[in-house]
Amino acid sequence: MRTLLLVGMVARIPATATAMALTLHVVNLPGLGFTQAGMVAMASTIGMAVGSPLSGRFVDRHGLRPVLAVTTVAQAAFWSTAWLLPFAALVPAAGVAGLLALPVFSVIRQCLAAMVPVEQRRMGFSLDSMLVELSYMTGPALAVAGITSLGSTWTMALIAAGLVCAGVALIALNPPIRSAEELKAATGKVSRRQWLTPSLIALLGTVTAATFILTATELSLVATIEHAGQTEWIGLAVAIWCVYSLVGGFVYGGLPRGFSVLVLTGLMGALTIPVGLVGGDWRWLLVALVPAGVLCAPALSSSVDTLSRWTPAAARGEAMGLHGTALLIGGASSAPIAGAVIDAHGPAWAFAVAGLVGVVMVLVALPFWNRAPEAEPMPEPVRVSS
Repeated sequence: MRTLLLVGMVARIPATATAMALTLHVVNLPGLGFTQAGMVAMASTIGMAVGSPLSGRFVDRHGLRPVLAVTTVAQAAFWSTAWLLPFAALVPAAGVAGLLALPVFSVIRQCLAAMVPVEQRRMGFSLDSMLVELSYMTGPALAVAGITSLGSTWTMALIAAGLVCAGVALIALNPPIRSAEELKAATGKVSRRQWLTPSLIALLGTVTAATFILTATELSLVATIEHAGQTEWIGLAVAIWCVYSLVGGFVYGGLPRGFSVLVLTGLMGALTIPVGLVGGDWRWLLVALVPAGVLCAPALSSSVDTLSRWTPAAARGEAMGLHGTALLIGGASSAPIAGAVIDAHGPAWAFAVAGLVGVVMVLVALPFWNRAPEAEPMPEPVRVSS
């Protein structure tokens, strides 16, 4: 278990560095700018959104190692040659690389669901969310440092090496995707209609809303500091905001009982709405973000926990892939909407819009939640007669 979590954290670092590395590489090419970088990022995001559930489905059917082998080779091929590609070839290549992305996020969560007892999954997923935060605090920063000091060629080569090492480590570790009890009770293929219910779709919509809030909050925080003319403090401010999530995940994992993802996401949205009312120094904005910030990791870990309980083990890989797609959709849709609101009305309104989206999505999901499937029952203890 410790090895899986450690490998997962390290393996996610090169994966979280990819978007920043691609963006800075394209921006630094002669005659290109952020518009072209956005096109490459969009192609990669669309590829990942489509590929995530497909990879999960193949894991469910064929096991972990074949999928990891194919995606590791694909990532090595793309990142070792991406710096050579002209823009016209880079866009479709980034889309294919996204489609065949190393499914490290969904695989770790799928394996956690198999290895951790049902009654302790909330603690396991909370710890995993905290480690994801650490990866996101590290990967993009290393990409920026690499591009600015080493250039695109060496940075992309290092990303290729990191992804290959991550894939090989997971192949060697080969963690179980189903528990022993689930393997004994296996009944073959499970119809998608059996588990992809309106309740689960509402859960995925709530996950999308949570990521929408987080992405819009980050952009609004950056815009506020930039408007204050103190751009050099952006990195520190974002890191402090991430620490809030780490603390929230630590506390939430230690609570005697968890909370519904609807409650956590709704509170996160409601507490984000008034943040923009804080005026003056941007440091007060960081203080105002504390209540919503500590709910980030708990909301996401609760969504994974709920998904693992509502989904049969035979379809858990595809379900975790759909969870990853929901996260991508939330981030991809939030960036242009929040950016447009910031440009038109300022970052204060972007905070309000982000929080309102979360609250509205929770209200939309609430009627379907009442018809949600029963949580996965806890296994009965084995009794030995005297």
